[in-house]
Amino acid sequence: MRPGTNRDKTVADSHHGRVLTTEVGLQIPDDLTYEDWQRAGCQLSGIVNSSMWWLGDWLVYGKNHYGDRYKRGIHEAGLQYQTLRNYAWVAQRFEMERRRGALSFQHHAEVASLPVEDQDQWLDRAEKLNWTTKQLREAIRLAREDQMQDVSRAETVRRLAVPSDRIQWWHRAAAQSGTDLQQWVLTTLDQAATMALEE
Repeated sequence: MRPGTNRDKTVADSHHGRVLTTEVGLQIPDDLTYEDWQRAGCQLSGIVNSSMWWLGDWLVYGKNHYGDRYKRGIHEAGLQYQTLRNYAWVAQRFEMERRRGALSFQHHAEVASLPVEDQDQWLDRAEKLNWTTKQLREAIRLAREDQMQDVSRAETVRRLAVPSDRIQWWHRAAAQSGTDLQQWVLTTLDQAATMALEE
């Protein structure tokens, strides 16, 4: 859609000009003040975070109300199913009243595979200590390491034979998502198990 159509939206407004969103970018006036530029960034950040919840809730609703037809709706809307599925998975793990407006969707995604009580405890800490998503992930990783050390003292470690090419592939995926292999494997398997058990 071209700028100037009725789908353009104003993000920040000032006496100097307006920042307009279009389907292909932002129209930013040359004389925009720093304060208005900053305000636009905050508004855009809020929209991005909220849109993940919105899309997740939208997919859950479609799946619950339209049976197999919801996949056609996704395709016709031009959305990526896997991305939506991830959003929906997080949305299903948090009822509306348990979602924290002060924390990002990604904070919730970090703890989504945990039991509800643990989710709330970690989100409480993240909110109280003003943690970034990365800080929350690191705190969970350290807690799991401590927990695993306790478990390894108490019982024999179970081993799984995995081909080396898979391990290299998993290492790349873990590195790309900003976490170590053990954390990535645990989180990925927890998510897969939760999805399989809920379907």
